[in-house]
Amino acid sequence: MIIGTRGSRLAMRQADMACAAIGHIFPAEPMEVKVITTGGDRDRCTPLEAMGGYGVFTKELDQRLLSGEIDLAVNSLKDMPSVLTSGIRLVAVLPRGQVEDVLVSKVPLADLPSGAVVGTSSVRRRALLGNLRPDLQVAELRGNVTTRLNKWRRGEYQAIILAGAGLERLEEGVPRHALDPEVWVPPAGQGAIALVCRKEDQDVIKLSRLDHLPTRRCVDLERAMMAGLGASCQVPIGIWANIQEGKVELQCVLLSPDGGWIKRWRATMPFDHGPEHMDTVVAALRAEWGTSI
Repeated sequence: MIIGTRGSRLAMRQADMACAAIGHIFPAEPMEVKVITTGGDRDRCTPLEAMGGYGVFTKELDQRLLSGEIDLAVNSLKDMPSVLTSGIRLVAVLPRGQVEDVLVSKVPLADLPSGAVVGTSSVRRRALLGNLRPDLQVAELRGNVTTRLNKWRRGEYQAIILAGAGLERLEEGVPRHALDPEVWVPPAGQGAIALVCRKEDQDVIKLSRLDHLPTRRCVDLERAMMAGLGASCQVPIGIWANIQEGKVELQCVLLSPDGGWIKRWRATMPFDHGPEHMDTVVAALRAEWGTSI
């Protein structure tokens, strides 16, 4: 089985986690990891939304799957578009890691001095900063986790915002402060590792045994909400589903690009409420917000 992944430290670590999970269930399965360089890896300067957003880190992996060059791709689920490439199947999602964004800084967000420079490449994070701390300066920040941390260490930014799961998996011992997901709603799929294969590849579809049901239920609802709203990475939106007392609580936040206005929404649904039932949920959200994405 040839497993495709990006070549960053985090991507390689997640590929190792996937290989370990596969080996645990199928100990006789031979595996080879192949590094694929994506457009997002080659261009580390252009803002992601200008490069087409979702898919910039996964499109080429999809192409290698469809060509038969690789049999399985390991992705950060938050990087994948909510509508999959034709012929591609999300075969399994591993247990979710930390869902929160974190502020890499010596002090919490509330204690950053006015005018401090905070680095992020996300329109959602930029908008939330504009809403919660409009006195801060927000600067573009591209590159993999190691590159971003090195820029912070050199003092180019007083703080940067990253996904907590990445720092957790890389065991980076930097000072960081988790941002409350009830306020700082994360993006759909954050913290989850996706295993993707060709839709009709029966040899690889057996990996559906690795699917972590609680994680899969939550991320499927998040992604269905994104698809139903027609949202993309150019839209400052956060969507987070988590399980509370046997039910799924779904939260959504939408902001203007500068954070000048913000709308929040929350709903609770049965655990077995699948993505096929999301049309009514999306309609209720649109009716309450009174706006379009």
